Amino acid sequence: MSKNTGRVTIPTDLDVISQTHEVMKRWGADAVRDCDGTDFPNELRDIDAKVYSTYYTTRKDNVWASANPEEIQQLYLMTPFYTAESTSLSIHLMKGLYPDMLKVNSHDDIKRWWEIIDRSTGEVVPTEQWSYNEQTGDVSITSIPFHDYTVSFLAYIMWDPVHMYNAVVNGWKDVEHQITFDVRQPKTRAFTMERIRKFIEEHPYVNVIRYTTFFHQFTLIFDELAREKYVDWYGYSASVSPYILEQFEQEVGYTFRPEFIIDQGYYNNNYRIPTKEFRDFQAFQRREVAKLAKEMVDITHECGKEAMMFLGDHWIGTEPFMEEFTTIGLDAVVGSVGNGSTLRLISDIPGVKYTEGRFLPYFFPDTFHEGGDPVREAKVNWVTARRAILRKPIDRIGYGGYLKLALDFPDFIDYIESVCDEFRTLYDNVHGTTPYCVKTVAVLNCWGKMRAWGNHMVHHALYYKQNYSYSGIIESLSGAPFDVKFISFDDIKQDPTILDGIDVILNVGDADTAYTGGEWWLDLDIIAAVKKFVHEGGGFIGVGEPAAHQANGRYFQLASILGVEEERGFTLGYDKYNWDEHDHFITADCKTDADGHKEIDFGEGKKNIFALEGTTILRQIDKEVQLAVNSFGKGRSVYISGLPYSFENSRLLYRAILWSAHSEQDLNHWFSDNYNVEVHAYVKNGKYCVVNNTYEPQETIIYRGDGSSFPLNMEANEIKWYEI
Repeated sequence: MSKNTGRVTIPTDLDVISQTHEVMKRWGADAVRDCDGTDFPNELRDIDAKVYSTYYTTRKDNVWASANPEEIQQLYLMTPFYTAESTSLSIHLMKGLYPDMLKVNSHDDIKRWWEIIDRSTGEVVPTEQWSYNEQTGDVSITSIPFHDYTVSFLAYIMWDPVHMYNAVVNGWKDVEHQITFDVRQPKTRAFTMERIRKFIEEHPYVNVIRYTTFFHQFTLIFDELAREKYVDWYGYSASVSPYILEQFEQEVGYTFRPEFIIDQGYYNNNYRIPTKEFRDFQAFQRREVAKLAKEMVDITHECGKEAMMFLGDHWIGTEPFMEEFTTIGLDAVVGSVGNGSTLRLISDIPGVKYTEGRFLPYFFPDTFHEGGDPVREAKVNWVTARRAILRKPIDRIGYGGYLKLALDFPDFIDYIESVCDEFRTLYDNVHGTTPYCVKTVAVLNCWGKMRAWGNHMVHHALYYKQNYSYSGIIESLSGAPFDVKFISFDDIKQDPTILDGIDVILNVGDADTAYTGGEWWLDLDIIAAVKKFVHEGGGFIGVGEPAAHQANGRYFQLASILGVEEERGFTLGYDKYNWDEHDHFITADCKTDADGHKEIDFGEGKKNIFALEGTTILRQIDKEVQLAVNSFGKGRSVYISGLPYSFENSRLLYRAILWSAHSEQDLNHWFSDNYNVEVHAYVKNGKYCVVNNTYEPQETIIYRGDGSSFPLNMEANEIKWYEI
């Protein structure tokens, strides 16, 4: 392909053959793919492009699944809490669940694999005190009046959750429910290896087997009205079966309990501080999934095809930043790009030949309908992801869904043509070089590199009222000129020298969650290492309720560093006099309101934060501190109550990192004085670019690496490239 084409993948289908050729030419696409619900046309089998085939390792063979019901995939579920009103209690297991998706597993020993818990005491109800009625689907419990009870049980997944989602969103009627079978189990494993060989043999025109994904679906459960009931993109609760759990027991040397997965009904979601048992289970799954996935990838290579993994759907156990992942031997990873964070989640993956981002909007009728505005969604998606591409580019971009729907929006086709051209220009300029990094920052939480760029994600790139004020930090970092590392408390515990070379530590989130650490801050080795780091000159930025856990007369365990504390009713008797606001380097780019206060969006913020004596307050609202700075030994700290993603807030965070690292003098290096415009420098390549992140013209002063400057007017969304 010539320089101005390539690096783009588009979807096709039986009814858009000529249109596929036309779009390929306009967008410069060099690869075509099928999707869930589409078929690859015979007429395109000899096309001059790579052909991707979506391959489902766990579904699309109901004959096999129905013939081997004991090897259908399973899921751990917990009923709602029920209060006993007498000495007997009956709980119906399937209440609130979509009946066609799940089927109670009473085939395996329920007394071994189920668990009834008195949630008022936390104790397990002895097996002789409960029974299950197969006909009614009820569990009967000998109970204590007015105690709360739950039942944890296994269920077969009778309708693949992603297939069900696609069917609901697209309004597929009378579609056969695809049953999810368990490749980890003996018969299905042998069948699967024969099945992939047969598939490759029957599809000689396919170049890339795009595994969607391997074996275990992230947790996705629907209610009785076919609405999403519970979703956790990182969830492991659908990666279980007695067969798997018995292997786990043999490896770890202790007896498995359903509660290791159920976790009081929280299902060990990303915000829960993981227990030792759950971390053991994740590690076991990573090793076993990697071994089995490698077997499939080896077959793919043996048959002369590339192996690509979709970072989604049945991706559990293929943690891309953990050591086991590189042993699989994949050629490529493709994932959905919802924003800059999800782009870095893909582009930073080590150990593959290339990475690909599936951009939004997906060509589904929820966006492509009369009155819909797919161009607007595409613009927001592209501009948000572009910041991250300029820091660490993916190698390819692409789109998915039903091409026929997109063709009804010619302005969308026009816009994506410009996106494809712009992406290739960016890639040609930045691929293979390390962009200018002003400082090294470390995001500290319980997960470390395992959740790199995935912090505060619940449903992939979707945000919630309770987390957007924190995910904005990660989103800002995804396109900022910093070397970003993700470290865990256990990393510091094992080797405190991991902090060597770090300029600033960030701890972001609510108290007692995995993202701030909870009881980890009572570990003397960890808190001493962090205090020593700051005291000797390091920076610390806490957002929300950093290092928060009630103990030893403190809620913020790093209050002496942060200079702020949260009033929880225990210190109301202490008068507080430090409320004056001050101008500061960090807020220099913030607008000022009519009352002289800095206009800063703290999102949900935090209530009842007060400053200790000696702390400098930069913004407080109704005597609740939102932004403050403090010194500790030779180091500096910044407290922020919350920081949703915006260009203004990205600039504030940039200044906060520089200030906490004693590096204010580095501000006017590869810098724009207009926060709507950013500068990305590639010193090794002898290039830099200036990017207007808005769809409006902008004026700015641009500072080069040597501090010299020049004025610049930019068109909407424009990128200008310069030689150094």
